[in-house]
Formats: sequence, C-alpha cells, structure tokens
Amino acid sequence: SKDAQVGEMVSPISAGGGFTRTGIATLVDMKSLEIEVDVNESYIARVKPGQKVLATLDAYPNWQIPAKVRTVIPTADRQKATVKVRITFDQLDPRILPDMGVKVAFLGQERPSGKAAEAKALIPKSAVRSDAGRSTVFLVKDEKLERRAVSVGAEHGDDVEVMAGIAPGDTLVLRGSENLREGQTVEIRK
Repeated sequence: SKDAQVGEMVSPISAGGGFTRTGIATLVDMKSLEIEVDVNESYIARVKPGQKVLATLDAYPNWQIPAKVRTVIPTADRQKATVKVRITFDQLDPRILPDMGVKVAFLGQERPSGKAAEAKALIPKSAVRSDAGRSTVFLVKDEKLERRAVSVGAEHGDDVEVMAGIAPGDTLVLRGSENLREGQTVEIRK
C-alpha cells in the first residue's frame, strides 16, 4: 500500500467519484489477539468452546502457548469443506503479533465411538520407559517392582495416554525409574 501524501483527503467514503483514500493507518487492539483456523468439517464435532489448545507460532517453533477455543463459527466453507474456529490465548505475550503463522493442537479431543480405542489413563511421560522398542512402566505390587508393557497413545503436554497395560488403582513409579529393576523391593513414601 502507498502512504497518504500531505494534504491528501481521506474519508471513509469516496464522494463524487474523485480519488480519496479510505484510511491512512491500521489500529490493532493487542489485548484482543486471537487465532482463526479452518478445521476440516469431518473433525468439527470434536471441537468444543472452552476446549484447551496448544498453539505454536512459526516464528517460535519450540514455544507452546496455552489457549482455548472461544467459538466455532456456525457456517461452513463449501469450497474448502472447513469450519472456522476462533481461539483465544490464555495469556498474551509481546512476542505474539498480528498475522503471524501458527499451528494449533486441540487437546482432550473426544473420539467418535467405534473409531478408535479409548485411553485407559493419562500418566506423566516420565513414567514410561522405552525398552527394546516397547513402552513399559514400573508398577508397585506388594512392595516389589513389576515391569509392565503398555500401549501408549497421544501425548498431551507432559502427559501421555495409556491405551492398554494398566488398570485403575495401579501404583506407578512416576520418575527416577532409570536404575530400577523388576523384583526390586521398594518403599512407598506419601
């Protein structure tokens, strides 16, 4: 765009067919920055207002910004088969600027019934070890350690879904399992 010249008339409406600018500046309310994304309509049933989101700016790929869904716009774009979703940041930061590129991950998504297995538990990633290409955890049974193979699913921040291998009520070693071995006697501190 070209800057306005000194003495040039600016108005919201061009009157009389003459050339006038409709604006000389853009004002941005930095307190109301939000993300607007197009979500494929086949996934829109999984997106709900208030749902937690992690946003990653293209300019800062290692910085995950907590956010949440503000609203799902109730119209679809038939050309792209998408629905617009507006997302607000939990806390604004001066590094976040208008028109920056961003990727988002919707957290806690519901799975359509029959499409995929439901997670049995959500545990800290630090509890899961990789042994010979399989994921395992240490359980405490009768004050002894038992190594259990688990099937893990999606990651959610510092946590991971466990699809199979543990049950409600199981006591897990959450961190520091690097030097532990199966059958070792342990004491639980509360």
